Amino acid sequence: MTAVRSARPRRLPTTFLLLLALIALAVLWAAFAPKSSAAEAEDPNLAVREGRALFLVGCSSCHGLDAQGGNQAPSLIGVGAAAVDFQVGTGRMPLAAPAAQAARKTPLYNETQIRQLAAYVDSLAPGPAIPTVNLADGDLAYGGELFRTNCAQCHQASGQGGALTNGKYAPNLGRATPTQVGEAMRTGPESMPVFSPAQLNDHQVNSIAKYVEFLNNPKSPGGHPIGSYGPVPEGLVAWLVGIGGLVVATLWIGSRIT
Repeated sequence: MTAVRSARPRRLPTTFLLLLALIALAVLWAAFAPKSSAAEAEDPNLAVREGRALFLVGCSSCHGLDAQGGNQAPSLIGVGAAAVDFQVGTGRMPLAAPAAQAARKTPLYNETQIRQLAAYVDSLAPGPAIPTVNLADGDLAYGGELFRTNCAQCHQASGQGGALTNGKYAPNLGRATPTQVGEAMRTGPESMPVFSPAQLNDHQVNSIAKYVEFLNNPKSPGGHPIGSYGPVPEGLVAWLVGIGGLVVATLWIGSRIT
């Protein structure tokens, strides 16, 4: 008697399914991965096209399909590449939720995508370009004078920031790069005024950026800075260590004599 086999559906091998998944991932990566700088150099409009695609997905819901702005966000026409590089590069944009001021956070986009977004917005209308900040051209002492005259009222002389009105604040400059300092001065984000080249030329911007860099990475020729809190806590530590050492030495000598 011939045995009748049950009609069970044949399962595809696990290896074959894994291969299909890898092929699908490769296709998706090829479709959505950011294009290289070399490809953008060959086709100058490629960065603009890629930037527009990114803009439509991540920015158009607030700024409009053509970046003309709306009830929730301003127009981006004419803001230039510097504004986009600053806002997106510092993670302030895209904004997760409405607030009195956009806070700095980890950027959502990588460097290539930020450059593409900046290229697209810059293609809409002329605006401030991303500045080339040259710290070697800056004068540290002069930058300190300019900073105290133009910036310390809000950011404090130490660059630690401070409160403003209506829930706004001048941010701490501890994480600001020289390029971001130049971008902020040329574009005036949030409550910050715009410093045009007629007000502060490139050498002056370089000098201020050099001073901010010095604030963020100060040299301490006198020894360990102990957090750069100033002479009072540093002197207190010296007294405690010195007197404490003397007390320990005295007790040790006394115990040896007895």
